[in-house]
Amino acid sequence: MTDRWRPGPRLSRWLFVLPAAAYLLLFFGYPLVENVVMSFQHYTADTFYTGDAPFAGLRNYRAVLSSEAFTGALPTTVLFTAGSVLGQAAVGLALALFFRRSFPLGGVLRSLLLLPWLLPLVVSGTTWRWMLDPDSGVVNTVLRGLRLSTAGVPWLTDPSQALVSVILVNVWVGVPFATALLYGGLQGIPPHLYEAAELDGAGPLASFRHITWPLLRPVVNVVLVLGVVYTVKVLDVVLVVTGGGPGGATETLATRAYELSFRQFEFGRGAVLGNVLIAVSFLAALVHLRAERRARAL
Repeated sequence: MTDRWRPGPRLSRWLFVLPAAAYLLLFFGYPLVENVVMSFQHYTADTFYTGDAPFAGLRNYRAVLSSEAFTGALPTTVLFTAGSVLGQAAVGLALALFFRRSFPLGGVLRSLLLLPWLLPLVVSGTTWRWMLDPDSGVVNTVLRGLRLSTAGVPWLTDPSQALVSVILVNVWVGVPFATALLYGGLQGIPPHLYEAAELDGAGPLASFRHITWPLLRPVVNVVLVLGVVYTVKVLDVVLVVTGGGPGGATETLATRAYELSFRQFEFGRGAVLGNVLIAVSFLAALVHLRAERRARAL
């Protein structure tokens, strides 16, 4: 009787997939559809409570995408994302190569390296805001003490310096994640390849160029794609450290979406920018998948 009602292999696979599929549809699919629908409606604070939001068509998209705030936030988002992702990948790779060596307390240091990633972003942003304060921050205090700067650096008050400061803070937050992925990729490279290269007279640079980098490149691609997906929607760090200022110099698409939705209560227009961020993340994933297919074809 038990064998008669035992599900077949195909049904068993679907039964295992069903909980994950239901979770994705409920917590990702439904909010995504609602966000798309909201972007085509005139959704304000009043209609949010009544639920009777009139259809706006493409008016929200035209208003948001043609505004000066969008054209100003777009290049800032590109610079912030590119600087953060490249910085995280470069520093993460350097640390992963460093920790590949065996030395005393290496495991403890690797564990401590994860601390910035585990801390709440609000805590990290508040700490860095205090450290980078132009008047009483510890960074400028050290610079003055070493006589490297007499007046201090306007980390948070100068438009160009503020963007650099936010990028550096976000790099600090994301480096542990990149290091963990790249370190795992390095552990997967067979040691005998380096032994053979050393016997052939290859130095560290040649070994990195011909062994480490080609075998680690798929992991690097994953780090870059995930970095873009995570960074393009970063909100906490920017809001806590600079608040989008000074003068909108650090305002990104994510902070602009927050401004429209939760300060101006233009939920429909905020949903438009949310869809733009989703499209950018989806495009980054497609580029990664296409690059992986080409690499496998070769």
